[in-house]
Amino acid sequence: MPVIEITDLSAPELAPYARLTEAQLRARQAPEKGLFIAEGVKVIAHALDAGCEAVSLLMPRRHAEGKARALIGRCGAPVYTADEALLSTLTGYALTRGVLCAMRRPAPRGAEEVCADARRVAVLEDIVDPTNVGAILRSAAALGVDAALLTPGCCDPLNRRAVRVSMGTVFQIPWARLGEKRADWPERGLARLKDMGFKTAAMALDERAVSIDDPRLPAEDRLAIVLGTEGDGLSPATVAACDYTVRIPMRRGVDSLNVAAASAVAFWTLAALKPR
Repeated sequence: MPVIEITDLSAPELAPYARLTEAQLRARQAPEKGLFIAEGVKVIAHALDAGCEAVSLLMPRRHAEGKARALIGRCGAPVYTADEALLSTLTGYALTRGVLCAMRRPAPRGAEEVCADARRVAVLEDIVDPTNVGAILRSAAALGVDAALLTPGCCDPLNRRAVRVSMGTVFQIPWARLGEKRADWPERGLARLKDMGFKTAAMALDERAVSIDDPRLPAEDRLAIVLGTEGDGLSPATVAACDYTVRIPMRRGVDSLNVAAASAVAFWTLAALKPR
């Protein structure tokens, strides 16, 4: 494919990198037309391994004949180049990973589909920080979680920063949304989990909570680990409706961990060590 020198920052083919918001890239009304941005050679390779289609690439000139050369051949998509300063002007941020790729969004999957053979799933309730979403999905993929489910208010896992922080593991762990409307969570979403045979464990600060090493938790055949947004945590309605409320014991008067750190502890304890 041709390597094209950028001469006009307003060219329509550059819109995914400059003028389209995350919501516009997602194209909620027409998902088949949606795009996402993958950043970095390794992350883009994971996306290609998962079957995602490259639309175009954006990178500094030096990478076209350097570290991205093999990736360019694999993508088979137009490559747009310029010097780093011009690319930063175009995107509004420095290309710290060197290479961006606009890719078509995969077809959305249903919760029941991704959970068909799952024994441990992560449920993310209204977590809006893409950095936290990406870190949680990376831990889930690494530590034995079989699938991830996101409530309607949760950040898009294909947000550029979420994809980058996940190091591409967002393409390795199956994920789906538990509904699209606010009314789909928590009552309806938790009912769907129950219908699929999952017991639910709310990670929350509550005096009635059991310790994360409670032997009943790993004994559950199917367990959904429910995590809340940074700061506010899970909603009271969610905590009240879950089968367990679970907390991680703390020392030195610390009351909680960042949700991404807490997720790693929970996944290691409840997923990686689940009976096999």
